[in-house]
Amino acid sequence: MVQPIQSFLETLYDEYRGLDAGKVASYIPELAKADPQQFAISVVTLDGRVFQVGNCDREFTIQSISKVFVYGMALEDWGRDRLLEKVGVEPTGDPFNSHIRLDETSHRPDNPMINAGAIATTSLIKGETPTDRLNRLLDMFRRYVGREVYVDISTFLSEKATGHRNRAIAHLMLNFGMIGEDIEAALDLYFQQCALLVTCQDLATMAAALANQGTHPLTGERVLQPEYVRDVLSVMYTCGMYNFAGEWAFRVGIPAKSGVSGGLVAVIPNQAGIAVFSPPLDEHGNSWRGLKVFEALSREYGFHVFDLSMGHCRFRQSLLATPAIASEPAASQP
Repeated sequence: MVQPIQSFLETLYDEYRGLDAGKVASYIPELAKADPQQFAISVVTLDGRVFQVGNCDREFTIQSISKVFVYGMALEDWGRDRLLEKVGVEPTGDPFNSHIRLDETSHRPDNPMINAGAIATTSLIKGETPTDRLNRLLDMFRRYVGREVYVDISTFLSEKATGHRNRAIAHLMLNFGMIGEDIEAALDLYFQQCALLVTCQDLATMAAALANQGTHPLTGERVLQPEYVRDVLSVMYTCGMYNFAGEWAFRVGIPAKSGVSGGLVAVIPNQAGIAVFSPPLDEHGNSWRGLKVFEALSREYGFHVFDLSMGHCRFRQSLLATPAIASEPAASQP
């Protein structure tokens, strides 16, 4: 019999909270300050129910998970064909901060989920001034989260001060005509989007909006045109987990994106958004506990895309088996 979702989240929390593996990201000084014991799991359904356990209201910076939502915004700004001229959609076996692929024939970044592609995507966001572009990004994230969002200035300045590899990538793309002349403005906006503060529940809510064909599950506000939701989910599925994307597709099989602050978010189309927060990372830059949690969730509820397509998903059964009281946000654990 399938387990009720809230009790299964609590089981996973208890099982993996003591996992001693991975390392907190340290190449950005502010991220090195993260508490490795922080751990949270949150699920938001399309009808607005929230199930969660752990430090779900603890804020952290969104980092590379922001790439998903900025890509959707760029699609709306420019359309699919124009954006494909600047950023491809091919998976890469290279690390997320690699610049090697830019020397290939097309001169495009492989996809918008690696740093090169994300910088190119961010540089395309429309606006008359840097302030206009930042305000548009903040408003877009506000619609996804359902409240105002803010940039963590300490993290932004830390990334700006140490982002030399990203500057090298940007200059290489300038050489190939993939981005414009104002590199520092593009990088500032990119560093700012990565430094946005969110919680685990925020990420699950954002993913639920994508699962709901671009409509926020709580506010009913449109966050992304439905015609572009498929594009975003496709790139998440094939490219969202860095150079672990192939194994993720095999083991877990759902559109997802990770960030080096320890966030990991996934979309179960027409079902729910799910997020995990746990700062210790594996060698690919993905949350160790997050990987374990999602593997278990996919097995238990049949979330893999090919389980879903064959009607083997058991998530709705788990909701029916969950007491009504769990439709309210569960209390966070210490």
